[in-house]
Amino acid sequence: MATFGNLSDRLAETFKNLRTKGKLSAADVDGTVREIRRALLDADVALEVVKDFTGKVRERALGDEVSKALNPAQQVVQIVNEELVQILGGQQRRLEFAKKPPTIIMLAGLQGAGKTTLAGKLAKWLAKDGHTPILVAADLQRPNAVTQLEVVAAQAGVAVYAPEPGNGVGNPVKVARDGVKFAQQKLHDVVIVDTAGRLGVDAEMMKQAADIRKAIDPDEVLFVIDAMIGQDAVATARAFQDGVDFTGVVLSKLDGDARGGAALSVASITGRPIMFASTGEGLDDFEPFHPDRMASRILDLGDILTLIEQAQGAFDEEEARKIAEKFSTDTFTLDDFLGQMQQLRNMGSIKKMMGMLPGAGAMKQQLDNFDEREIVRTEAIIQSMTKAERVTPKLLNGSRRLRIARGSGSSVTEVNQLVQRFEQAAKMMKTVAKGGMPNIPGMGPIPGGMGGKRPQVQQKKKGSKSGNPAKRAAENAAIASGEKIGGASAGGGSGFGLGGGGKAAAGGPTPEEMAALQKMLGR
Repeated sequence: MATFGNLSDRLAETFKNLRTKGKLSAADVDGTVREIRRALLDADVALEVVKDFTGKVRERALGDEVSKALNPAQQVVQIVNEELVQILGGQQRRLEFAKKPPTIIMLAGLQGAGKTTLAGKLAKWLAKDGHTPILVAADLQRPNAVTQLEVVAAQAGVAVYAPEPGNGVGNPVKVARDGVKFAQQKLHDVVIVDTAGRLGVDAEMMKQAADIRKAIDPDEVLFVIDAMIGQDAVATARAFQDGVDFTGVVLSKLDGDARGGAALSVASITGRPIMFASTGEGLDDFEPFHPDRMASRILDLGDILTLIEQAQGAFDEEEARKIAEKFSTDTFTLDDFLGQMQQLRNMGSIKKMMGMLPGAGAMKQQLDNFDEREIVRTEAIIQSMTKAERVTPKLLNGSRRLRIARGSGSSVTEVNQLVQRFEQAAKMMKTVAKGGMPNIPGMGPIPGGMGGKRPQVQQKKKGSKSGNPAKRAAENAAIASGEKIGGASAGGGSGFGLGGGGKAAAGGPTPEEMAALQKMLGR
């Protein structure tokens, strides 16, 4: 997550110095806590939050739980993780729905924090969960705010109530009240009220927001705050808490490259939980906020659970079963490959997904250099093929590949590389589907694989070693017919040169061999 990129790097560097130590002294702990304090202050975390956080970390790091631990460095990381979870709010808090619909959700915050866009994101997220939300345009002050909400509602596929044109015209308190009545009549179970903001906190804005809250009596009041606001986040949050009061916080613009201290300050200062996070410009870039998962991301420990949830939402279980059957029966085609890539794109940004993997910080440069348009180019190449070519890639001769390259705006080399990657992937997945271990390009088959064949030991060819060509030919002919050479069977012998086959194998050395042996020993 870009917002916490610098903080994650600083903390990772701090913990790296601990891993070489078998036992931590008080000086080691103090040095680590000092680096953590600097990292948090550089990230614009509020000073009082930093003092409280580092104080608890130091106290626990000097306690028995670290001194008696087998790995003190890992124990300190665990302590920092647990304390980070606490200042982010502890446990996840979900929306509380009204016992008697509709559930009324009011959005409040400064102008530019992203309330209007977030209203659409929240509505779309609720609609996916089976709800029937409606957006109410009560921001009648900002230019074109009503029009923007109508556009966002259309994109999200939800209803909107906008009786006034806005741009300074209309009574926002009346619109909010009438919007709730309209939702009751049309049987909408969730009402999301978008209110006006200001460039700064002022008395008029607070009074309007307080009047709307009093008129509609919302079940949830969500304070939308820009994650890039910096040190001013604390003052703004306290002003809204005193003037309107809110039940939860929503962080917007978490995909930005600012220092992101607001996220680590608001929940701790106000005592109100962070409930949602907006992670991009698209309406699907929205997710419930999990303090434990966010702490893991900040410490570069990964967020596998969110990654799995996104995958489950994007991939169809029945489709996955069919693909698995195609792999096992060797009927996986480029059409199927295209479908899998499109489902992958539905999950969102590949960079974001990779960033959820543990240790992603070490791959920061590779992730920054990754071009997500590569997937689009791959789709264009496959879509430039005929149906027969997608089913049977062996049809792709030189002229066909040239046609595909021209049709997709790529080169023949790129077409060749795609076909080669597809064939390698299909072969690997077929091996895995049958219970075997894949033959990874550049590595060969994995040793001990269940499906792999045992390497056959090649036996050395038996033959005469004579330097005389005529004699060598005669002895080789004798070996082929199974006769003895020099008193030994052609089939092999014992380690001492005694025959291993024929009579020698059955009854030991022949009388002639014993006589020759006694003569050699001087008997």
